[in-house]
Amino acid sequence: MRILALMLCLLLPAVAQAQTASQPSGTITITDSATQDTAMAGRIRAILAELDGFDEITVAVSSGIVTLRGSTLDMPTAQRLNELVGRVEGVVAIENEVTETTDVVRRLHPAVERFKVRAKQMIAFLPLALIALALFMVIVLLGFALAGRKQPWDRLAPNAFIADLYRQILRLVFVIGGLVAALDIINATALLSGILGAAGIVGLAIGFAVRDTVENFIASIMLSIRQPFRPNDTVEIEGDTGKVIRLTSRATILLSFDGNHIRIPNSIVFKSRIVNFSRNAERRFTFELGVDPAADLAHAQTLALNILDGLPFVLKTPQTSVWIEAIGDSSVSMGMAAWIDQSDTSIVLARSEAIRLVQAAYDTAGVAAQAPAYRLLHEGNPLPAYRRPADAYEGPDMPPAPVQDVEALEDKQLSRIIDLERAEEHIDLLRSNADQE
Repeated sequence: MRILALMLCLLLPAVAQAQTASQPSGTITITDSATQDTAMAGRIRAILAELDGFDEITVAVSSGIVTLRGSTLDMPTAQRLNELVGRVEGVVAIENEVTETTDVVRRLHPAVERFKVRAKQMIAFLPLALIALALFMVIVLLGFALAGRKQPWDRLAPNAFIADLYRQILRLVFVIGGLVAALDIINATALLSGILGAAGIVGLAIGFAVRDTVENFIASIMLSIRQPFRPNDTVEIEGDTGKVIRLTSRATILLSFDGNHIRIPNSIVFKSRIVNFSRNAERRFTFELGVDPAADLAHAQTLALNILDGLPFVLKTPQTSVWIEAIGDSSVSMGMAAWIDQSDTSIVLARSEAIRLVQAAYDTAGVAAQAPAYRLLHEGNPLPAYRRPADAYEGPDMPPAPVQDVEALEDKQLSRIIDLERAEEHIDLLRSNADQE
């Protein structure tokens, strides 16, 4: 009972709204005729009979007051009765007692009828839709066939990665073109703007979600077009030094001098400072040695220049140089630099040999820096001075060993390892004839 009372409370406002809405306005005439009421009722019934949804409505007219009873599928339909009846001439007032039906069969009947109508429309529309689908498939297959050819894409693109990108763009263009043609056949091109708008919103959302991936992809394109390094080049990127193995669509792969693979994302490579040690064959190495402050510094400079110029692996041009770097407490620091051809000479071994031979020459000439002397005190009294044994090696009496081999064997061995790895089937965006920055 409580549920029934609650439902009545909910229905009463709707009924009241149907009764009071759209009431006729104007002057009420005194004429009261049963014949006029009957004619008015017949006219209203005829109007409702021509409209759908008012089959269950009964009409009674008394003194120009129209009373409507029955039920409709929904309340908006019941409220529309006031507008229809109010337009009939002679209507003084409207008592709308129409309610919303709860009959399941009546409520489902319009839906079933709509389904039947749409099914018939779909069957009639099916041949046109099949033609549109066939045209879409023909255009898409044509685009994929053109994109699948190696030429002219491999000739137009600077590398295989860009060529594949051209193919993907061509496929996308043909898919969109086929979609436009198919929608035009079925006269639904208005849907295209909605589809493209939704695709743009989805693409924007995905772009924000995978921003790092998109940035890395764009960096890969830029690096593959203007290549800052070649395979086997020795480079330094973000503090990592090694020889370049390959450039993929995601990362630059280096082989460190310890034999380890270093994978650096292309987005980092594109924004980083890149030092390419292999672009020029000539490379300079530097080092410092200490000289006795009491020695002739000009003689020490000349002696170091003669030693460096006499080394077989040191290039004549650019010239070697020796300079006074700094003055310390017990020695003068001499800076030295020389150039080598790093394609044949190991810069590490060359620097090592130069240091050894110049130091030996300084020791022989007696201009090398002496070890600093310290005077120690023990409870206020000096300790006995340290005396060098008589048979201790002095250094200058023993001639230095001849110049050792400084061939870049390690570099060549690493290059062979890289050549073996590059021979495997992997995506590589580096080309020997590509433009370089």
